[in-house]
Amino acid sequence: MGTALVYHEDMTATRLLWDDPECEIECPERLTTALERLQQHGLKQRCLQLVAREASEAELGLVHSPEYVALLQGTQALGTRELQALSKEYDAVYLHPSTFHCARLAVGAALQLVDAVLTGAVRNGLALVRPPGHHSQRATANGFCVFNNVAIAAKHAQQKHGLRRILIVDWDVHHGQGIQYIFEDDPSVLYFSWHRYEHGHFWPCLRESDADAVGRGRGLGFTVNLPWNQVGMGNADYVAAFLHVLLPLAFEGQMLATPECFAHLTHLLQVLAGGRVCAVLEGGYHLESLSQSVCMMVRALLGDPALPLSGPMEPHGSALESLQCVRAAQAPHWVSLQQQGAAPVLSPGTPCPEGRPSPLPLGEPQFKAVVTQAAAALSSLLDQLRLHPTPPVRVAVALIAPDTGLALPPGVLCEEGSLPQEETQAWARPHEALAQDGALTALGKVLYLLDRILDGQVSSGMAATPVPAAAATLDVAVRYGLSHGAQRLLCVAVGQLDRPPGLTDDGRNLWLNIGGEEAAAPSMFHVSVPLPVTTGGFLSCALALVLPLAYSFQPDLVLVALGPAHGLRDPQAALLAALLRGPAGGRVFALVDEESTPQLATVLARVLNGEAPPSLGPFSMAAPEDTQALMYLRGRLEPRWKMLQCCDLAA
Repeated sequence: MGTALVYHEDMTATRLLWDDPECEIECPERLTTALERLQQHGLKQRCLQLVAREASEAELGLVHSPEYVALLQGTQALGTRELQALSKEYDAVYLHPSTFHCARLAVGAALQLVDAVLTGAVRNGLALVRPPGHHSQRATANGFCVFNNVAIAAKHAQQKHGLRRILIVDWDVHHGQGIQYIFEDDPSVLYFSWHRYEHGHFWPCLRESDADAVGRGRGLGFTVNLPWNQVGMGNADYVAAFLHVLLPLAFEGQMLATPECFAHLTHLLQVLAGGRVCAVLEGGYHLESLSQSVCMMVRALLGDPALPLSGPMEPHGSALESLQCVRAAQAPHWVSLQQQGAAPVLSPGTPCPEGRPSPLPLGEPQFKAVVTQAAAALSSLLDQLRLHPTPPVRVAVALIAPDTGLALPPGVLCEEGSLPQEETQAWARPHEALAQDGALTALGKVLYLLDRILDGQVSSGMAATPVPAAAATLDVAVRYGLSHGAQRLLCVAVGQLDRPPGLTDDGRNLWLNIGGEEAAAPSMFHVSVPLPVTTGGFLSCALALVLPLAYSFQPDLVLVALGPAHGLRDPQAALLAALLRGPAGGRVFALVDEESTPQLATVLARVLNGEAPPSLGPFSMAAPEDTQALMYLRGRLEPRWKMLQCCDLAA
């Protein structure tokens, strides 16, 4: 199962036929430039390429009125003046004799992608389409959008494939009000949109784009709007939105994001629904930034590790205000937000506070500044690609002995190499537990594989260790990593694996222990948390503590160690490993004891290889004691690790 790329060259036919500065940015080059970049990076060739078909009138009728479809069908015979006159009846729309054909192809591409994913022909994919669709409504075009591609695809998935729960994530800079109107009373579709809002002064300038618009009727709580009220939101703001709003809800049922950030967001979405992600191009009008963002998304869909995020990981105060508002508005409808201590609930119809003044619409100097910032982000991306080339091996495993019970995915390397014995003995010398031949042999394999990760030959790895030597092996692995190129090493130790006494809080290592003994001298770099006993508790721990700590610390290597009797079920361990691929650019090394089941080792190898983790099963509320421990820890750690914040403490 691979990744589909759905496209048709006819979608470049429609173009603006008269002067209109507002509409000229929606141009054929949006598709052709993105395709050229995919080709240049070798990504197009790795995808299953599908030629888009036209959607039928019946399929268009899943969302749109027959009269509206007939009106657009008639535009094929109109002249330029008639097209211009009809276009003026809509907001920010232009029509062309090929618009009807192109718009049917755009819908058809989304439907083909849904069919391919839901029939198992591919794991995920991208439909590269124009015109976009998320602003269009039942009987009106709007904001370059003609037919609502994503809404029709969701209805199609429900009716043809019987889906009962669909998540739509809209990360365009503009609010997709068309999708919201179509599904606002439908509890089977959770619609999440973040968008530039500026307290209602940014297009489409709608009151219902604010955080307190949460759906209506049976759909209350299934519309989630996260309005950005300032320009300049960055990587930290977008990741915080996923960790503190979108993912908790999803598991329970002009901005400055850099191109590589979209890879991280796509990666985080792939832990949901068995990785069945259908991405559809909507907006994006800065051609170079759009094309690079498309490339980063396709890389993530293909399972490639995301590049490390650049810049400080500290959300803006305005972003925290928005997060606080949306969590307060949604808390009555979602147990996970109630348990995480969301802000006091806003009464119905109460808008978010105005907070800081909204900036005026962009003038020419501000616009130039935004373009300059976009260019700087692209320059940073190119630097990242040079500094972090994709390793030739995505995953390697080092086993103590061959295990026929492992069902490793294609491409996973069984590593047979070992560090020279004398060097291994030198590293093992402080530990009696490593004196035995079996433990020493396993350590040599661990350090050899760790070397290959640090020198860029392997992206991630997994190794087995003898049970009596688990803690000692982890201690050596941490010290070896720090002395052989890792600048910041995050160790997530699950079970009875205490932090080695010689490690210091020098800022280069962060030790997080889940389910072990409480730290005798806890610090900002030595964190202990009890192992939650429920699905909801585990998710809160992962999303509200582990990942925010990891993104704040920005490690270049993550060690995940599952100690003896660690207590995690296989799907939980897999989800933890999958989530931690993001913060370190894919450099994750998992250590398991040799008595672990082949099923655990197999599922870890699969998620490190880019596959989706298995389902956690039914959602269950976090135990009160787990929630209390988590909230206490967050309060203690927030001053140092800013990604833990989900409200503006200074407001």
